[in-house]
Amino acid sequence: VKEREFVVGPSLRKLALDALNHGTARGLRHEVLADLVAQVGETCNFTTLDGAQVLYLDRVEAPWPWRLTLDLGAHVPLHCTASGKLFLALMQPARREALLAQLTLQPLTENTLSTTAALRAECDAIAAAGYSLDREEFITGLVAIAVPVRDELGEMRAALAMHAPRARISLNAAVARLPALQAAAQRMSRLL
Repeated sequence: VKEREFVVGPSLRKLALDALNHGTARGLRHEVLADLVAQVGETCNFTTLDGAQVLYLDRVEAPWPWRLTLDLGAHVPLHCTASGKLFLALMQPARREALLAQLTLQPLTENTLSTTAALRAECDAIAAAGYSLDREEFITGLVAIAVPVRDELGEMRAALAMHAPRARISLNAAVARLPALQAAAQRMSRLL
């Protein structure tokens, strides 16, 4: 007897996103993001891994006129975003290698890591540091920092990130906000 196989398609992904974004937990996660934005003064988002892309589950915008707007449910690449590189860095090596084999490392800016060797080296540095940076790799003029949100077993299930225009915040200033992001990620981990 042949086993039936199922694949995750758009309908199941929409159902999962709807389930994650409704109810008490979603409201509490949004409150954590709002508190973090009030503390760091920049836009923050909550993401998860969706196949070979990053999926935006929630975000709170900072009250600045110049900002990047991504809708909930939007997808961004793994290889050139702080959250995406963090997911790659903290996953099992065999899974990372399988994903790297299928990714098209399209350079989106002059800073995008566009070779597997460079991305592997970045993943090693991220794993050692425990956080990830986007050094204008996704969009010229935009920097970001991301930290893992772990479940009760210590596995990364989501990422919490802050991004801002480089004209307003330097990478050093972003890293200075790391303790606030880590504290918020700890709060968020209880809401998975």
